[in-house]
Formats: sequence, C-alpha cells, structure tokens
Amino acid sequence: MLVDDFDFHLPEERIALRPVSPRDSARLLCVTGRDVGALADMSFRDLPARLRPGDVLVVNDTRVIPAQLFARKGDAAIGVTLHKRETANRWWSFVRNARRLRPGDVIAFGREGVPLQGTVIEKSTEGSVLWQFDAAGQPLESALHAVGQMPLPPYIARRRDIDAADAADYQTLHAARDGAVAAPTAGLHFTPRLWDELAAAGVTRETVTLHVGAGTFLPVKATRVEDHQMHAEWGSLDAATAARLNAARSAGGRIIAVGTTSLRLLESAADETRTIHAFTGDTSIFITPGYRWRAIDGLITNFHLPRSTLFMLVSALMGLDVMRKAYAHAIEKDYRFYSYGDGSLLLP
Repeated sequence: MLVDDFDFHLPEERIALRPVSPRDSARLLCVTGRDVGALADMSFRDLPARLRPGDVLVVNDTRVIPAQLFARKGDAAIGVTLHKRETANRWWSFVRNARRLRPGDVIAFGREGVPLQGTVIEKSTEGSVLWQFDAAGQPLESALHAVGQMPLPPYIARRRDIDAADAADYQTLHAARDGAVAAPTAGLHFTPRLWDELAAAGVTRETVTLHVGAGTFLPVKATRVEDHQMHAEWGSLDAATAARLNAARSAGGRIIAVGTTSLRLLESAADETRTIHAFTGDTSIFITPGYRWRAIDGLITNFHLPRSTLFMLVSALMGLDVMRKAYAHAIEKDYRFYSYGDGSLLLP
C-alpha cells in the first residue's frame, strides 16, 4: 500500500483550536456498515441511544504530563518533548537543535526554586535523545509540573499560544495515571452527565492505560505503508478487566474502544480466538487495511490527519472507501477536526 492512498484535502479552518463547551455537546458522526458506510449526524449526547444494553466502552485513564521543556546551550535554544519513559527519571525525547547535544552534556531546565537538570545519555540514529533527569531529590513529576509546558499537538501549537485553559482542556475526565505526552482525545467528550445516561441505557465502562507518546504526531515519511516504523508506547490491562470484557462479549455485548489508544492496547492484549488477556509492557502495533481484528467491535474516535497512521487504522476498521466518504461528509458539514474537534462512532 502507498501512503498517498490515505491522503485527502482538509481546509485549515476545519482544525479546532479550542474544545466546545460543554464537552458532550461536540458533534458525533455515526458510521455504520463496513461496506455501506451509512452516515448519521448526531452529538455525543445522542450516544446512549446508539448503543445497546450490554455494550462496554473502554477508556484510557492516562494523564498528560507537562512534557515540553525549554533551555539554552550557548546561543542555541533547546526544546525537548518527552515521549517515552524508561525509568523513573529517564526519558526518551524529541529535541529541537539535537545536533548541539552530545552524550554527557548537562542542561539546566529548572528555574528559581525548582532545580531540574538533564544529562544526555544517548542519541539514537532516528534523532531521539535519552535523558537522565535530576530534580535534586524531588519527584520528577513535581519538577515537570513546575517548569514544563502542556504538549499540545503541533497543528494547534503553531497557530496559537498554549495557555492556562489547556491544562484542564487537554485532560480527559478519566485521567488518573501520569505518563502521557498527548491526550487520548476521544475521551475528552465525556462528562459525568453522559456517563450517567450511558449507565441508564445499560452501557458499562472499563478502564485500561496506554501512555500516549509524542510519536503519535510524527509524520509518515515512508512512501510505502509497510516501511513505516511505529514508536512503542507502554500500556497495561489487568486480568480482572480482561475477564469482564470477555464475559461481556460472551453475553452478547460489544467491546467499543474510546479512542485509538484504548483500541491499540486491546488489540495488543487479544489472541487469535478473540480472547483478551492481561497485558503489561510496550506495544508498537501498527494497524492497517487487511488487519484481522481480535478485540474490538467498534470505535469512538476524533477525525485524524491525512496520511497518518490513525487514518490508516480507521480505514482498516471500516474500509478506505467508507472512511473517504465519511471524511468528505464531515468536511462538507463543517465538523471540527483533530484533538479539540468533534468525534465519530465507527460500527463496522
């Protein structure tokens, strides 16, 4: 497959720079039928009526940390975006001006009263930098919250400044476990009111963790889809959750992932018999058309970038022609795209 097959034109004004309020008033495009692609315009408040008693929504409880750090080395500005944790104080990162760094370099990221230093441990052939951080005996998370910046996606950050509102806007209601450097944005649409209405409709919720990395925003540079290398992300799904999900499916319920992050973890944890198992560790699963689905029966997700691995993923679920039709409809009907935008319910 060619990456060009997953390209489409998106007018820049369709990119949402702020979320709607209240969150569950966002629009929701329901796409049903892998070959038909029947489309229905709704809002997230309509979601309970579109699901069935016994269905399970699986959310990601990762919490976004202030993962962008800034410093100087001589006359060079150093911009660091953390993307994968190795140990408590050791992180891989993408770095602006990485060419100015050498293993052993010590960079001061802290400010008055908040000491934070990073030592360059290693530079990968792909350009990532591995840091060992020292926060003078304090937890690294405390230092990051004091001196770091919320890592908004580049398609938002290049069009406006990051501000105090983003600290709340870019976290889901389910956020509980620090470690992500990008939000699982499908979860941004859920409110306590919506969950109450879903529960009244017989829909239950399960929780997994996948710490989303900044690699999710990297462009696909390969010409052929098969040549793209996915970055690994850490996730966890416990045995009790796996057992409840398997029982729900056995009882006739559908497993519907809230976001591609939950989906990728569920698919990583399932075997060829469609049984979901406990899982803890890294996953670099890359889902493209032709993939044989193991865990999920549907997906709630935002609208994704052209030529992205996530548009490839939704095309694998619904079919490329169906998703081209759905995205053309969304653009024509003024849906809001990307992280702060509207969403879709995909039921193959």
